[in-house]
Parts: sequence; C-alpha cells; structure tokens
Amino acid sequence: MELDQLRHVLKLAELGNFTRAAAAVGLSQPAFSRSVARLEEELGQPIFERQTKRVSLTDAGQRLHAKARQILSLVDDATAEFTDGDDGRLRIAAIPTIAPFLLPELLKEFGSQYPRATVIVQEDTTERLLKQLSDGEIDVAILARPIDAKYLDVEDLFEEELLLVMSTDHALRDKKQIRIADIESLPFVLLGETHCLTGNVLSFCQQKSFHPVSVERTSQLATVQELVSLNHGVSLVPAMAAKLDTSNRRLYRSLAGPKPTRKIVLVSNPYRFQSQISQAFKRLVRRFK
Repeated sequence: MELDQLRHVLKLAELGNFTRAAAAVGLSQPAFSRSVARLEEELGQPIFERQTKRVSLTDAGQRLHAKARQILSLVDDATAEFTDGDDGRLRIAAIPTIAPFLLPELLKEFGSQYPRATVIVQEDTTERLLKQLSDGEIDVAILARPIDAKYLDVEDLFEEELLLVMSTDHALRDKKQIRIADIESLPFVLLGETHCLTGNVLSFCQQKSFHPVSVERTSQLATVQELVSLNHGVSLVPAMAAKLDTSNRRLYRSLAGPKPTRKIVLVSNPYRFQSQISQAFKRLVRRFK
C-alpha cells in the first residue's frame, strides 16, 4: 500500500469520477485506474462500487477512506514540521464575497514579507472550505458567520456593514435617509443560497419583519451589481465590495437605524501543524481589521 494510492482513493471518493480524479492528481485515466485496481487486489476486496455515471465507496472503502485521511494527515504534518521555514507552502482560502476584495492587499503585503513562500489561493463556498479545512487540504480560511464547524478554531476579525446598492436613476437616489420601510416592497437581486451573504441579508430582513422579494439569483457578486445597474432590483452588498466599485452606474447607501452587517472570521484547524508562515499570515490578517 502506497501513500499515492491512498491519495487517489481520497480524490476519487471526493469527485466520484475516474476521469476527473485522474486529472486532479495529474495522471492519465488508465494509470489512475490501475493504481486503484492494484490497491483493491492487495486488499482482496473492492473499494469502490462502479456505477454508470458515478463511483461510490463500498463499506470496505468507507473504512479505508477514514484510515487514509488519518495516515495522510500525519504524513503531511510530519513533513511540514521538519521542513518548516519561511520558504514553505501556505494554502489559504476565502469565500467569493471576500476573496477579490480583501485578499489582494493581504497577499501583496504577505509576499513582501515572505518572498520565498509559495502561496496557493482558493475561492469557494463556506461549506466546501470548512470540509477542506477539516481534511487538511487548506491551512487557513477567511469566512463570514454563521459558521457551523466542530473541531475548528473560529476567530472573529471584524464586523462589516452591508450597504444598499441601487442604480443611479433609482427613485431612492436623492433620499437622504433610506429606511427599511422604503425598501421592503422592492425587488432584490441576491446571490444563490449556497452563499452565506444571502443568509446574512435574509436574516437581517427577517429581524425587521419582512422577506425580500428575490427576482433573480446569481453566483457572482459582480453579476448582482451589474443587474442592479440595469434596474433589475436593489441589493445589500459588503462595504469592502462597495469600496472597490469604480462604476458610475451604481450608488451605495447606508440604511438608517440599525445596520445590516456580517462578521468576518479567520478559521483554521488546530489539530494540524501550524507552520511559521501560517502563523505569520494569521498575524497579518488580524492587523487588516
């Protein structure tokens, strides 16, 4: 049994497809299939159940999968600990409503302090990033509450206001104070339900006893902004996104009264080895509040 074979098992279990899993680990599909087949021959029983469109773990595969995660976690931590230095690898991640607005400045500053470090950046939804943190596939993630994660460290960084965004010719453009009553009947453009920002928006609206009428759902915040520009509706977006928006087709306003906000957090796995550059990145993030 080889470590690479265990990695192949984990990747195939994650993706459920031989072709995609092979591409993810940089092997041809026949070579990847032979690797899995040899391990099944060694164990004397199938690890995966082959179906028409997807493969899934057998009962034996489920047991091996759990052991493989433990073994590879220990190997990766041992390697990191004995090769730790300022030229190591750092795997960071953030959700799509944070990554393009906060990470560029952070990475520029971090790169100037640790020019020899290899930084790998990933952007994904909260649910997927929490799983990857638990599996040791990433070192640190910048997310937004609510966070439902056992055995992970969640550190509050700062609270950010969500601003109302509208087109420049919207009926509310000249109103000095915009209240909840002014927007509760308006159509909203929101991100899909997998994005925690939508949960933040809906939670705020529910606290104010109204449910926004969502006319469109998108997967990118930039698309939300463009649809607002075209008068498809209004939305609530993070202040960090408004700060970097140079378009003259949108206006941003702070709501009167209690503000809608979201809490930005730093998440890591305390059960994985914390490298020097990982700890340095965390210190830098804390200063960016």
